Amino acid sequence: MAEDPTPFAEGGCTCGEIRYRLLRDPIVVHCCHCSWCQRESGSAFALNAVIEATEVELTGGTPQTVITPSASQKGQEVLRCPTCRVAVWSHYAGAGAKASFVRVGTLDDPALCPPDVHIFTSSRLDWFDLRDGVEQFDAFYSGKDVPRIYGEDGAARWKALREA
Repeated sequence: MAEDPTPFAEGGCTCGEIRYRLLRDPIVVHCCHCSWCQRESGSAFALNAVIEATEVELTGGTPQTVITPSASQKGQEVLRCPTCRVAVWSHYAGAGAKASFVRVGTLDDPALCPPDVHIFTSSRLDWFDLRDGVEQFDAFYSGKDVPRIYGEDGAARWKALREA
């Protein structure tokens, strides 16, 4: 019998009730500086590893889905630990439940997922310096930017996810 391949990363909430693993690398990692992400994260930005929901395997607990408002007015599903209330990932209206936006800070090793792109930098806090050499957009990038930002494999995965 073949062994399961080694997951790309593992993570979970603060209290340990929710545990998950990413079965492969993310499609893209967004560092979002919008005021909505600032408020929700309680920080200067949110760092989300975007991955196919089928590539996120729950290994412990059952997250609770909480619908929160969003700038698009379509809301987002935030999956949280029912005990410590930490958000572990979200589903946004654009891709729905097909894509998970995993909170990088909930990974056991967040260093595995540095940002590929900074978005909504027009609302970036002035004291946050963006000299990391990563591409930046005042708002969201356009479809023509996807192959460059995601790479060939990531762009193909994103396209397949959206068409599924």
